[in-house]
Amino acid sequence: MGLEVIKAFIKATDQIFDPQTRRIVWIAFATTVGLFCLLWLAVGIILLNTTFFAVEWLEIIIGWLGGLATATFTWLLFPTAVSAVISFFLEDIAQAVEKKHYPHIASTSSVPTTSKVLSTFRFLTIMLSLNILLIPLLITGPIFPFIFYGINGYLLGREYFELVAFRRIDTCSAITLRKKNAFQIFLVGVLVALLLTVPFVNLFTPIITTGMMVHLFEDFRNRV
Repeated sequence: MGLEVIKAFIKATDQIFDPQTRRIVWIAFATTVGLFCLLWLAVGIILLNTTFFAVEWLEIIIGWLGGLATATFTWLLFPTAVSAVISFFLEDIAQAVEKKHYPHIASTSSVPTTSKVLSTFRFLTIMLSLNILLIPLLITGPIFPFIFYGINGYLLGREYFELVAFRRIDTCSAITLRKKNAFQIFLVGVLVALLLTVPFVNLFTPIITTGMMVHLFEDFRNRV
């Protein structure tokens, strides 16, 4: 049952080298760099124009600590931010995959920008909220990774599959198809959760995941 997932992964990984996909990655990278530059500028202005202590050496330490905190914040969140920006282009990625591998199927209608923003916001909110709720479970020790990847795998698999499926079939049919192929979709979700924790690889994870789900969706649909 996992063979379809492996095949989909190989095809989706190859999608990274597609010109349209590379364009999306560069746009996301440049946008994220721009946003963080604005963050650095804002923090710099605040630190330069705010006096925290009357003692000069303490003020210098605060300045250095502020800069270090900003750099650490950037290092930790940069991959997540790039992935979030790429999420706005998932429709374009799905279309690129379909154009390359399934040229015989009709193009979907253009998704309004508002819908893209709301869909991305909903997805990120669910992921963030769930992982905050999982923090207390750290006390479970060695069991925690299984809980973390299991729950995130289920959620990521479900959300990405529905994102792809809703473009082609009605909601009821998409949910039925998801439940019928729940195991394969769960496997993809766990793989995605693992990839998101790997530095550099996590930059491309939304692209790989979207590609995998397009391939699996077409495979599932053709079996019906």
